Amino acid sequence: MQVDRLLKHPLACVLTTALILASCAPGQTYLSGANQGPHPRVARALTQPVHGIDVSRYQGKIDWASVKAAGTNFAYIKATEGGDHVDELFVENWKEARAAGVPRGAYHFVFWCRDAREQVEWFKRNVPAEADALPPVLDLEWNSSSPTCPYKLPKQQALSMIQIMLKGMREHTGKRPIIYTDPGFYKDVLEGELLEYPLWARSVADEPEARYAQRPWLLWQYTASGRVTGVSTAVDRNAFWGSRSDWAQFLSTHCDPRTEASTPGRCTNSKVASAD
Repeated sequence: MQVDRLLKHPLACVLTTALILASCAPGQTYLSGANQGPHPRVARALTQPVHGIDVSRYQGKIDWASVKAAGTNFAYIKATEGGDHVDELFVENWKEARAAGVPRGAYHFVFWCRDAREQVEWFKRNVPAEADALPPVLDLEWNSSSPTCPYKLPKQQALSMIQIMLKGMREHTGKRPIIYTDPGFYKDVLEGELLEYPLWARSVADEPEARYAQRPWLLWQYTASGRVTGVSTAVDRNAFWGSRSDWAQFLSTHCDPRTEASTPGRCTNSKVASAD
């Protein structure tokens, strides 16, 4: 999950207004903290009632009790990358977020020069299958800055790898995975594909509907420069699609409420994961 250069825009007053309204609204203390530089065209994200963060070792030591007290509703934590890398703070973040009462899930960053089955096995080996964990996330981006694997694969080859990993993650956790992606990878590979999987859309300079061909999104990563009490660095901030009641349903079922409403039971399977 990359860090983009932040843009200035003459419509900054729109964002400022959204921040003021959010900070005045009951229960919106999370949004009243400093939030450096979001693009004004993402102001709508700040009106969403449910917000969270995603973190990795780059955020350093996190005070999860303070993160919780700040009003953070959820966190996604980097777990694995490729077939041989575990984020050095994953175990600590995984345990401490849970102890603080922050709902959390794990994400795997795909390395396109490693066999898909090996990557799934690595995720299974390092990420506990816990009943109270959020659905796992498959992070799909081109590794253009990688010194060893900067390549873009043909669409069908990439889709084949993705399907193997999604299937394995679902079998391991008992939950339908979420796809995280950015506009470039979406256009190259995902547009019109894998519609049965919830989308976590990176869109830091416009609303997701403008970047993802009107595809419904579950989570929206709207800035990489957020500030949250308990995190000493800038941090990605994310908005959930629905209301607080939708969020409560998502926490209890681990399913997008819109999917459950149209096809009950579609996003779960028979595996029951341990919460121990």
